[in-house]
Amino acid sequence: MTDTKQPDDKTLSLGGRKTLSLRRTVESGTVRQNFPRGRSKQVVVEKKKRRTILGQDEPQAAEKAAAATPLKAAAPAPEPRPAAPRPQPAGRAGVVLRTLTSEEKDARAQALAEARLREEEERRQAEIEARRRAEEEERLRAEREEAERRRAAEEERRRLDEEARQRAETSASSRLAEPAAPAAPAEAAARRAPAAPAAPPARRDEKVVDDDTEAGRAKRKAAAEVKPVRRGEERRRGRLTITNALNDDERSRSLAAIRRRRERDKRAHGMREPGEKIAREVVLPETITIQELANRMAERAVDVIKLLMQQGQMLKINDVIDADTAELIANELGHTVKRVSEADVEEGLYGEPDDPADLVPRPPVVTIMGHVDHGKTSLLDALRETNVVAGEAGGITQHIGAYQARTPSGDVITFIDTPGHAAFTSMRARGAKVTDIVVLVVAADDGVMPQTVEAINHARAANVPIIVAINKMDKPDADPGRVRNDLLRYEIVVESLGGETLEVEVSALKRMNLDKLLEAIHLQAEVLELKANPNRPAEGVVVEAKLDRGRGPVGTVLVQRGTLKVGDVLVCGAEWGKVRALIDDKGDNVDSAGPATPVEVLGLDGTPEAGDRFAVVDSEARAREIAAYRQRKKRERQHARGVGAKTSLEQMMSQLKEQGRKEIPLVVKADVQGSVEAIIGALDKLGTDEVAARVLSGGVGGITESDVTLAAASGAVIIGFNVRANRQAREAAERDGVEIRYYNIIYNLVDDVKQAMSGLLAPTLREEMLGNALILEVFNISKVGKVAGCRVTDGVVQRGAHVRLIRDDVVIHEGKLSTLKRFKDEVREVQAGQECGMAFENYQDMRPGDIIECYRVEEIQRTL
Repeated sequence: MTDTKQPDDKTLSLGGRKTLSLRRTVESGTVRQNFPRGRSKQVVVEKKKRRTILGQDEPQAAEKAAAATPLKAAAPAPEPRPAAPRPQPAGRAGVVLRTLTSEEKDARAQALAEARLREEEERRQAEIEARRRAEEEERLRAEREEAERRRAAEEERRRLDEEARQRAETSASSRLAEPAAPAAPAEAAARRAPAAPAAPPARRDEKVVDDDTEAGRAKRKAAAEVKPVRRGEERRRGRLTITNALNDDERSRSLAAIRRRRERDKRAHGMREPGEKIAREVVLPETITIQELANRMAERAVDVIKLLMQQGQMLKINDVIDADTAELIANELGHTVKRVSEADVEEGLYGEPDDPADLVPRPPVVTIMGHVDHGKTSLLDALRETNVVAGEAGGITQHIGAYQARTPSGDVITFIDTPGHAAFTSMRARGAKVTDIVVLVVAADDGVMPQTVEAINHARAANVPIIVAINKMDKPDADPGRVRNDLLRYEIVVESLGGETLEVEVSALKRMNLDKLLEAIHLQAEVLELKANPNRPAEGVVVEAKLDRGRGPVGTVLVQRGTLKVGDVLVCGAEWGKVRALIDDKGDNVDSAGPATPVEVLGLDGTPEAGDRFAVVDSEARAREIAAYRQRKKRERQHARGVGAKTSLEQMMSQLKEQGRKEIPLVVKADVQGSVEAIIGALDKLGTDEVAARVLSGGVGGITESDVTLAAASGAVIIGFNVRANRQAREAAERDGVEIRYYNIIYNLVDDVKQAMSGLLAPTLREEMLGNALILEVFNISKVGKVAGCRVTDGVVQRGAHVRLIRDDVVIHEGKLSTLKRFKDEVREVQAGQECGMAFENYQDMRPGDIIECYRVEEIQRTL
């Protein structure tokens, strides 16, 4: 590098100049520090230099540093040293400050604004605190003034009491001095005597020493009767508080002191007297814990347990006892008992009968019933002008549905469609219970079938009228006369045959005579005079229930009386909830539902059972109480069934060992509660003494991971009816090797389970006779054993077949042939009339004249 530099060249160069560096602002040195007893130590001492700003003179920096750091008044200010000339770069008089950027300006403006807001907030808080302190001081001042007034009033009252007492003492003394009248001459003489210096008045606690006159004796007697009041008695005991200062009554002994006094008196008499027994009225429910019983009797739980131990029951404090045992214990301890039932919480849940004046006409509830594939849903679709049957799997109805239809005359009719399959018996029974009229659909080309007869029985059990709809009249092989004659066997006489049962020949496909069917329903409803009260809390029945993935538990309910509104709190069996939405049969949201109106209810906390009654209550607390009681009773019933099964399980296990019964464990999940009930009922009917299907769990909703866990633990198969498994459940099933089967038609489900159960049946063993042989001679051959020389009398004898050895018409051995020879050759079979040699497996006791019976065992697979 070079140190030459052009005047216009502003490039920084290092040639001939010192390297650029920062001067050290800290100088260090060492100082020896001495300690006692001749010890010393080297200590490093640092000295920091004062930082100066470029472009300013040192005197100005010293002045600024002196202004920034306060010094003691006694310390003299240091004299400024002359500043040494500092080399300045050419063309620079000082350091140019950097201009702030827009972001820094915004940040500074924001900081200033926040500081102003913070100051404003602090000022407002200070004002609030000042007002609060002023109010507190005003309140304390008012309390002090009130205390001063009370103290002044108390002192004035005491002064008046003192004056009144002194006046009373004076008057008493004067009354006692009245009998001393004869001493008047002596007193007069004393007055005439020279006056003696007056004695100071005697204090109240001094004795009267005048014994010469009767007046002195009277004064002494009055002083003895009046009890002197000492200053010490006026003082109050204990700490002086405002309550004690304002209390006018005399101080009394505390309850603790009185109790201790009584205890000392009892101990002084040598024994403690037992306290008086308090008899209480104890309210006993159906079951109660020992702790709760002791609390209600105000007795110790240990005493209750002792009484139970005396009766031979070893129980703990948290054990539950029945009402009879609790009543015996309460009577033993001297208490009275009032028995109540937990079912009292349901009192008033369902209202009283309505006043006839409040009843108004309501639509009729019509249930469509009949055999499967007779056209029930198709007829309902034709009446409602919808296509419900297209949404059913396999073209058969597997759910119970409730719909409303309007007749050409403007009347409204509520229809309930029920399945016709044999598995849905309970659904048809529920439909018959809630209906007013039953429309019995019978196919003209099929006649009366088993489910048709079952529908007739349900209608008769519900005591509702029947209207016969002879469907499929458009088919060429339709024979309505056959249907009428078949109905006569079940005591149903139609009008065309002189009976009272209405009949209509219809065709759902061709929409024939539908108006006549509606007219017949309307006529029957007018005869029944159906009425209900809409101005009351709603009551009804749950027609169907399901668990919707997006909406939660959904219940299809039929309002029987009253009006169900959005926001009502209702109880459905063991579930309760607040109505969040009401959806009619067309899928529209409605605000209310009157009598005979089917709606879907959203807002329940759980899926109710199909067929449960529901009622609207006044509060959520009552609904929660009723639901909790019903759930507890349901668990108790399940527990009771489990306890009963525990006793019968041992018997069942012994029967299984004897009979060899096998079971197929299943986990059933369906879309609605009625389908679960129908599937479980159908599977129960398939069981026999040898094999059965055991449903471990049945529920509503999709297949979850917990269902897979249950199936994996018990080796069960999961059956999904119109539901699917979520992703977690599918992964768990693949991981654990659990089989999941999906169905949408109940026929296929029942057939598959039936086939699987048939595979568990032990095959049937059937014997097929082959032939007989007579033993002529028995030969003993070394290394082989005994061999029977035989002649086949009939049939054929085969090697490896089953044989029986019969002697004197008694079977003495059963086994298999190990050897069958003809001459010296091993043969497969020997025909009748030929001679052969036979040897048995593991049997040697053969004699001439015995008969060998040869047969073959055939296994036949059994089916349910």
